[in-house]
Amino acid sequence: MFGNVLSAVILGVDTHKVMVEADISAGLPGFSIVGVSSAQGREAQERVRTALRNAGIHLPPRKITVNLAPAALKKTGAGFDLPVAAAVLCAAEYIPPDALRDILVIGELGLDGQVRRGNGVLPVVLMAKEHHCKACIVPAANQAEARCVEGIRVIGIDHLSQLLEFCRRGEVPPQHPESLKKAADRQLDFSEVRGQNLAKRGALLAAAGFHNLLMTGPPGSGKTMIARRIPGILPRMTPKEKMEVMKILSIAGLWDGEDEQNLRRPFRAPHHSLSLPALTGGGRIPRPGEVTLAHRGVLFLDELAEVSRNVLESLRQPLEEQKIVLSRLSGDYTFPADFLFVAAANACPCGAYPDMNRCVCTQAQIDRYRARLSQPLLERIDLCVQTVSVDWASLQETKSHKRETARMKEQVERARRMQKKRYGDHGFLCNSRLSGEETRRYCELSDKAEKLLETSYRRLELSVRVCHRVIRVARTAADLDGSEKIEEKHLREALFFRGMDQRDWKA
Repeated sequence: MFGNVLSAVILGVDTHKVMVEADISAGLPGFSIVGVSSAQGREAQERVRTALRNAGIHLPPRKITVNLAPAALKKTGAGFDLPVAAAVLCAAEYIPPDALRDILVIGELGLDGQVRRGNGVLPVVLMAKEHHCKACIVPAANQAEARCVEGIRVIGIDHLSQLLEFCRRGEVPPQHPESLKKAADRQLDFSEVRGQNLAKRGALLAAAGFHNLLMTGPPGSGKTMIARRIPGILPRMTPKEKMEVMKILSIAGLWDGEDEQNLRRPFRAPHHSLSLPALTGGGRIPRPGEVTLAHRGVLFLDELAEVSRNVLESLRQPLEEQKIVLSRLSGDYTFPADFLFVAAANACPCGAYPDMNRCVCTQAQIDRYRARLSQPLLERIDLCVQTVSVDWASLQETKSHKRETARMKEQVERARRMQKKRYGDHGFLCNSRLSGEETRRYCELSDKAEKLLETSYRRLELSVRVCHRVIRVARTAADLDGSEKIEEKHLREALFFRGMDQRDWKA
């Protein structure tokens, strides 16, 4: 007697088909699973056998062999419990042989036969749709999440008995799955940030062109407040971007039941003591790290100079290529990492520099502190802004634009529309993603701006990478002004924001 069921496994952020095959034949009674290498997979035989018994299903005292094909594919997690049980039931003729044809099954079983919530259901359902499956059987707790994928039937079950009922009758009892929660309508507004007009301008440029931003200044001057408000001025995500974000959150087990229509761009702010695997992703079978969890959103690193040097240097690839590749013995895993990098740092260990009346650091301490940020990393940061201590008058100011974030968002969206019109169907939607050749093609400078760039390139000894990044920031400044050509004032502004790392943070 033989039965098979379609399932899937997630490796990195990629989903692969797995065929679960079961055979019941004469021989010494036993239950074995082959084609799986992880401990969780090998333990599935005990979970499945006990769950079937407690659900009132008695298997024949014969040799039961289950194979997860292809055998060469790494298989992890407990999501194969339900498909293994379904294949065994099919082989034991508890369910009709064609009942699960072209239906993908995934889910973890409890010892009492309950089907438990799992991670990575959304990308599995997406894969099932791409392979033209008729339906997906998933845990009932993941049903609302799975139904975000349109064009495929989703059946949510919470017990093995419901699997049998579906296979025999083609339906399960009516259920009332938990609805996706609405996002809390709480917006942080830039009007709450007193003073710091220069930093706000830097944040506006960063959001309009998706340029990386570094803020330096004394503690308590508003660097973190500004960073946390940047997602609020970014444009709404496209349907494609939403699906990418939801897929990553589902794989990482961070799906919080947020309604797809109100899904906001990710904002990740890990502690400065984070490890290299926590940032880039890691493990024998790598899982998404912070750079991937921030995909299409903002990655904020506070106390940048306190982050480990090797952790900081690992940011070079994702900042340049918008992806990160992790190599393991089992293969190479590519994770998306297209995020807006925002960082904050003090100017010295005590944070008071350049106020020498308050700063207690020696020049050697200041130099060592700043040397923690390498020049190659600084070259990948487009905008450097210095915040200042807020005076009492600004702190007590009550006349402020109460919807400053909304006003800034309108400016960003207007600039993004210009970029979308300019680049058309080339695959990139913002200025920061232009290559060197595309920068020369799309970023036209006026005669005065061309002369200024030539002079600055020689006097400031800019690298080619920095020169191109300056031009892209100037292009964004021009877009905010609605100008088709980059004028001298736009280039001066870009050079001003670029010059801080040359003056103050040169390693």
